[in-house]
Amino acid sequence: MKKLPIGIEHFEEMRREDFYYVDKTGMIKELLENKAKVNLFTRPRRFGKSLNMSMLKYFFEYGCDSSLFEGLAIAKEDKLCQEYMGKFPVVSVTLKGAGSLEFQTARGMLCSIVGNEAMRFAFLENSSRLSDREKEQYRQLVNVDTSGRQSFIMSNEVLEDSLRMLCRLLQKHYDQKVILLIDEYDVPLDKAQHYGYYDEMSSLLRGMLGQALKTNDSLQFAVLTGCLRVAKESIFTGLNNLRVLTITSKQFDEHFGFLDREVKELLEFYGLSDRFDLVKEWYDGYRFGSEDVYCPWDVINYADSLRSDPDAKPRAFWINTSGNDIIRIFLKMAKGSVQREIEELVNGGTVVKKINQELTYRDLYKNIDNLWSVLFTTGYLTKRGETESEAYYLAIPNLEIRKIFIEQVMEWIQEEARKDTQKLDAFCDAFARGDAEAAEAGFGDYLWRTISVLDTGARREKKEHFYHGVLLGLLGHREEWDIRSNAETGEGFCDILIEIRDERIGIAIELKYAREDGLEAGCREALEQIENRRYESKLLQDGMKTIYKYGIACRKKECMVRMG
Repeated sequence: MKKLPIGIEHFEEMRREDFYYVDKTGMIKELLENKAKVNLFTRPRRFGKSLNMSMLKYFFEYGCDSSLFEGLAIAKEDKLCQEYMGKFPVVSVTLKGAGSLEFQTARGMLCSIVGNEAMRFAFLENSSRLSDREKEQYRQLVNVDTSGRQSFIMSNEVLEDSLRMLCRLLQKHYDQKVILLIDEYDVPLDKAQHYGYYDEMSSLLRGMLGQALKTNDSLQFAVLTGCLRVAKESIFTGLNNLRVLTITSKQFDEHFGFLDREVKELLEFYGLSDRFDLVKEWYDGYRFGSEDVYCPWDVINYADSLRSDPDAKPRAFWINTSGNDIIRIFLKMAKGSVQREIEELVNGGTVVKKINQELTYRDLYKNIDNLWSVLFTTGYLTKRGETESEAYYLAIPNLEIRKIFIEQVMEWIQEEARKDTQKLDAFCDAFARGDAEAAEAGFGDYLWRTISVLDTGARREKKEHFYHGVLLGLLGHREEWDIRSNAETGEGFCDILIEIRDERIGIAIELKYAREDGLEAGCREALEQIENRRYESKLLQDGMKTIYKYGIACRKKECMVRMG
């Protein structure tokens, strides 16, 4: 049985170690039959960009092992393989690691990335086809720092010209133009914007990429990947030979992410065909060009979970690959109508927005309109249609991203509440002194002023889970209280049990999402459950003398609190 390739981005390892590989070599054919000098692919993270770049390197580079491609789609293209397989020098770098808290360290990382790639071509130092001056230029690329402070030392002039210089030396040695691959080209800009050295980094990258892509006579063609399309005036000034292929482009739309048939084949291979509908609901829903695609990272991770635990439930694997800062920033900027639009999205609806796919990193967080564009290009929202005025109907793609949104919304609600500690203290105190009226007023105010998750199509239990989470987060402000969620007590599990030990006060809270018969009926049902299942028994057992029982009913942005 083939291994599942969790985190494998190296094509040779994928093929030699017999990992399960979803064949994306058709990208090679399309790249050669639809030639452009410089190709920029923008896709969200975890959609196979790095693996595809590694595949290109192993196909085109001198010394190619054709056995790596046996049985794959490109191997059937005899003419293309004869003409292009293993026929080029390839310079391949990833800028994924070129980020730091300050510019000089990030610059040193770029020196190391280029220097390590140049070290692959150590034969250049003794090449009979290079002049002494050209050999000296090569040595400048691999000049190691003997002090140990950084790996490689390059002047600004050498670093900015480094990729073009390496291409030129390789062309001179081989008498063959070079293919240049640059993976995650925009990561240094993202980090620079985040840590405050954007001007220095954009100037450096403008020099490096401008010379490598615009004034490089040694270039056969180049391929770049990233999450965002950065405006030409940012780092691609004057680059007129750039073909940009975004998530809205129909060209190459099937080569990043998994298609429906590919997911079915993978699940069938591992005997998991019965989970297809679940996988589709959680991890499908992205729209690239004219194709519906799944996130490969999620499909592979969930299949791996099912192989070890047949009862494993789907979960948000994607959230572990990033801090999801973009949603947090988005929520903090959201006011009024935007909050209502977020509610519409989380509840399965769509919003209509104009999308700008050509931003500078400096502009990303300047206004809420730009953030809609960033959420779209980074995969948190996807296209469900288009208006005549070229605006998009945007939606959350699947259950996984919806879960991420909900978790971020709940964190945001708690952050907003913590800003007014006096009000939050008063809210918590209402529960501790048996003041249902004040508790209801406080909870209702929080619900009215913040984003709610109504989820009209979900089961009642899921709706209750959201309100349960919000209330639990608010009460958690009192760190000295012993608060337990879904605590086992009496003859069941109480939504929230609280022990205020210093005052020997116990609180049992049961929460319901109100049916059509109203909030009052929901409170009665909750209180009856507390009584019938003896939820106070754990509190009494632990020595609490004063017991308060609260039944809470919520519906949309309304709530009611009653005591038993």
